[in-house]
Amino acid sequence: MSPFEITAFALTLLIMLVGLAGALLPGIPGTPLIALAALGHRWFLGDRGAGTWVLVTLVIVAVLSAALDFAAASYGAKRLGATWRGMVGAAIGGLLGLWWPPLGWIVGPLLGAILGEWVGGRPWRDAGGAGIGAALGLIAGTAVKVASASGMIVLWAVHVLWKTLNAA
Repeated sequence: MSPFEITAFALTLLIMLVGLAGALLPGIPGTPLIALAALGHRWFLGDRGAGTWVLVTLVIVAVLSAALDFAAASYGAKRLGATWRGMVGAAIGGLLGLWWPPLGWIVGPLLGAILGEWVGGRPWRDAGGAGIGAALGLIAGTAVKVASASGMIVLWAVHVLWKTLNAA
């Protein structure tokens, strides 16, 4: 493995780790960033990068992850009667909860969703049920994104390293 290949691998892995963080943090497109990093690695290194089947798999997983994240959040919220206010509250609570892991990761979206529904004029009992649905949907969607992002990184790294080691 040449110094250029080592540098390209390290930089790509660093970008992918930012993508993994993006699976937790709103505003960073986690799985698409991981797929784009792998595509960029292949573009720079050509055949020494990941194989086409790995790149296609990463793109498919990125698309499915985004769709499942949206579906989980929507289903959880709608199933228990959350409105857009509950979803916004869950997202804000999730952001604030990031500062108090791991309890804040669960309590933040829950309290945010409940407060969002309550501020929107719903009684506490209804806001609580809707808040639970919004928080559970947000947590399920995040779990899907983190699992997808982790799997994508492992698939890419193992494939590239395996290919490199067997080429020598």
